[in-house]
Amino acid sequence: MEPQHAPGEDLTVGRAAALVGVSVKTLHHWDGIGLVRPRSRTRAGYRVYGAEDVARLHRVLVYRELGLPLAEIGRILDDPGADARTHLRRQRVQLTERVARLERMIVAVDRMLAASGPGGMRLTPEEQVEIFGADWQPEWIEGAEERYGDSPQWAQYQERASRLSRAEWEEVAAATHTLHQDLAAALRAGTAPGSPEANALAERQRALLSTYFDCTHAMQVCISRMYVTEPGYADSFEALAPGLTAWLRDIVCANAAARGTDPETAAWPT
Repeated sequence: MEPQHAPGEDLTVGRAAALVGVSVKTLHHWDGIGLVRPRSRTRAGYRVYGAEDVARLHRVLVYRELGLPLAEIGRILDDPGADARTHLRRQRVQLTERVARLERMIVAVDRMLAASGPGGMRLTPEEQVEIFGADWQPEWIEGAEERYGDSPQWAQYQERASRLSRAEWEEVAAATHTLHQDLAAALRAGTAPGSPEANALAERQRALLSTYFDCTHAMQVCISRMYVTEPGYADSFEALAPGLTAWLRDIVCANAAARGTDPETAAWPT
């Protein structure tokens, strides 16, 4: 049952604390720092809170909920020249931004729930190696998450990867293997970056990446740079054909340029 308070009735510290929903210790603290000092005491010296004291308690709670420190709350309440409405407007803007952040977090959590639900499947590291081959390094997923984990593309990857069955993963692995073999063969055949054959291979690679997220030409350029700079990726491509890593980057960049994306300024979307 909520504590009842008759208008004009003086309240003991215990009843005042129960009325506004804080502890007696909190009221003692606010009294001690001068934030809310009850204006009356009983004959025995106990604090009692009048109507104005209770109203001040409610104002403190409102400002505290808005995130203001107690010292600033005290200044606002005690300064007759302080513009409380200005403070409230500023705090309203901050609250609106906080709500927007929380809504984005809810969307992210929903995606994570979808990714971990019974309708989806995430491969274990052992299954990844079994399906993609001995050269596959499960650490690549961890590295990608560290680099892109806050991006919408990573959220897309989580959603799409969670929905792939083992058979579908095996199809992706087979398509990846075939593409890598075709890339190595094209390099050995002397296929030049920017040629129709090289551009077609670059588009096949981008389509394969789009299995996981909507991969633009700029994003593909960024990933191709990573292939060159990350030893694990470079070792894997070089094992297929010496020079394949840099050649793959070059054909991706040439194809992007042919389709209106400057590879020199290509950047991951923020």
